[in-house]
Amino acid sequence: MNPAKTSGSARPYHHGDLRRAILSAALDVITAEGPSALSLRDLARRAGVSHAAPAHHFKDRTGLLTVIAAEGYELLAAALAGADDLRDAGVRYVRFAREHPAHFQVMFSPELLRENDVELATARTLAGERLRTAVSALPAEGRGPDTRLAGVAAWSLAHGFATLLLSHNLDGQVGDEDPDEVFHALTGMLFQSKSP
Repeated sequence: MNPAKTSGSARPYHHGDLRRAILSAALDVITAEGPSALSLRDLARRAGVSHAAPAHHFKDRTGLLTVIAAEGYELLAAALAGADDLRDAGVRYVRFAREHPAHFQVMFSPELLRENDVELATARTLAGERLRTAVSALPAEGRGPDTRLAGVAAWSLAHGFATLLLSHNLDGQVGDEDPDEVFHALTGMLFQSKSP
């Protein structure tokens, strides 16, 4: 008898990398239908495992979404790490949102998350530090006297542009133009960076 199966027609419990399989399935569902469509039972069905199996890795839906958000912040921090300047950091932020739309949706929906989760807090702090570093590197005459507010302005511009882009609200305005190039131009209107 296969130890990975229970008797009868029950689904197998064990899976090569069940945690990653559930995360991948969840990201697909969120991208297609949004976080509200997510259910651990459906994800178990998609992964071909028992309906209880995902709970062993994530406890519940909130736990799964919290893991997705923490992973998203880690990916964002990695994307921002190599930024040349604030403009490049903004372009990388927008690119991250385009390449990881499910993570992006979940990361900024605190009502879906366990806010006291240590991994989430650590990853969020690291991503925030990367943005603050890019803002601080901007010459004072290009960002104004308040670095904190300059950071809020930069984040608002990148996040707002990414959100409008993902929700197709900029389709008419941006058309076939490269979103990276459009965003780069927008930052030049707000911040007087010395980069070309």
